Amino acid sequence: MEKVWLKLKNGLKKYCDDNGFDDVVLGLSGGLDSAVTAVLACDALGKKHVHGVMMATKFTSPLSLQIARKIAEMNGFDFTETDIQPLVDVHETFLKHLWKNPPKNITLENLQARLRGQLLMAYANQYNYLLLACGNKSEIAMGYCTLYGDTCGGLAPIGDVYKSDIFELAKWRNGINPVLPMEVIVRAPSAELAANQKDEDSLPPYALLDKILKAYIDEKQTPAQLAADGFDAVTVEEVIRRYHAQAFKRRQMAQILSLRP
Repeated sequence: MEKVWLKLKNGLKKYCDDNGFDDVVLGLSGGLDSAVTAVLACDALGKKHVHGVMMATKFTSPLSLQIARKIAEMNGFDFTETDIQPLVDVHETFLKHLWKNPPKNITLENLQARLRGQLLMAYANQYNYLLLACGNKSEIAMGYCTLYGDTCGGLAPIGDVYKSDIFELAKWRNGINPVLPMEVIVRAPSAELAANQKDEDSLPPYALLDKILKAYIDEKQTPAQLAADGFDAVTVEEVIRRYHAQAFKRRQMAQILSLRP
């Protein structure tokens, strides 16, 4: 994990230097990915150059708010907290009037993510910050993200790290000195775009998903080889189908900080 962290830290610093950015901004959701990204940015650039924004809606849990505040406090970076539910409500009302029908659930979920992306880009423009996208490799592979929402940004620092490895990376970094509250490491991942939403409602468990993705993407194994290795053929088929179906999203995302040699 030390080598991975060092490569990401040095890569982020170099990218900022090469592109003329002193400061970065990111959406701090109370989830693990944004938490790890924030800590990584503090290590790479120094806490004075990191700015986190928590943009809450009615689906944002008290725990997420608590975690976001705690991460900012533990690491000493600039933190802003704001309620964007009024913006969501205005857009929902406008769309309902425009279409003469209420927006679908998926439309409203993505609307929240896109409003967050819009606000973060405004921060980036206003203060000349580099916006960091906080998605991991598992989500990106599955398209479990919103175009022009949480995919907004100039760089995705952890975009080449699978979700199961993010957990290990967080534990390793916390072992050096406390930078993450334990709640953010052990809680079930959720986009919090709908009531009681969990990542594993839409995806296989990350421990399983990442094994399939690593074998298929990194090791170039075929579906037949995966099935022969004991993976459920139906699950493998669905993961691979979704991986290829979401290629259009991957072509439009922020540049990913590569871990390849």
